[in-house]
Amino acid sequence: MKKPLIGASLALLLGGATALAGAAPAAAATKGAAAVAVDFAGTVALSNCSGSVVRLPGSAATDPALVLTNGHCLETGMPSPGQVITNRSSSRSFTLLNSSGGSLGTLRANKVVYSTMTDTDVTLYQLTSTYAAIQSRYGIAPLTLSASHPAAGASIKVVSGYWKKIYSCSVDGFVYRLKEGGWTWKDSVRYTSSCNTIGGTSGSPVVDTATGQVVAVNNTGNEDGERCTENNPCEVDQNGTVTVRKGINYAEETYLIPACFAAGNKLDLNRSGCALPKP
Repeated sequence: MKKPLIGASLALLLGGATALAGAAPAAAATKGAAAVAVDFAGTVALSNCSGSVVRLPGSAATDPALVLTNGHCLETGMPSPGQVITNRSSSRSFTLLNSSGGSLGTLRANKVVYSTMTDTDVTLYQLTSTYAAIQSRYGIAPLTLSASHPAAGASIKVVSGYWKKIYSCSVDGFVYRLKEGGWTWKDSVRYTSSCNTIGGTSGSPVVDTATGQVVAVNNTGNEDGERCTENNPCEVDQNGTVTVRKGINYAEETYLIPACFAAGNKLDLNRSGCALPKP
């Protein structure tokens, strides 16, 4: 996985800090259509990862706000294969960013609503603030989670609140199974090579530039060309054929999430159509 920053080497951190300091948002572009401008508004920086304030298509302004990041960014440690965590108390804090990547203030969670590294790699936190309260205090609206499967070839941007850097590329394709160490993820997004994400970008929202909606959450990449080891995921197709793509990075789709929430941003894994793993 694109490991939380605390696990990255000092050389990588120093090199990344130098290279990325003062980085400006990349210009959005979608061939044949006007693209939505993508910036840092609504993204957050965690202590070791990236994330974003997100709403479901049916969320109301008065609902408690949600923050999306990776399962492997969970403050209590990475969930084990097969483990699903729901409705666990949390007091994690997040730095909310404005459109240019400047810090606006601190948001705080009161709950881990959902976290797993099985089939997907996602953590959703519930905040102590509503969307309306965040909008009123900071002038920031949440990003919307798409309820549709991302499209091959779509222009995307990976927005890292930690590094304050935006990566631009396209959806290269989808991976039947992505295996890394003891974890397996289903139907993962493979980026084209220009999204060369690094440690600390874990949990970044992947935004479709045609809609401005979040279609995936950035989570891993093959760093050394190894086969199916930690930080070196491998692709496995329906026939069991393994492919290793050194230097290529991946994300986990988020379109399954909305079906698992009822009114009021209430998690309900027993809802009709909910396909997220259950505890």
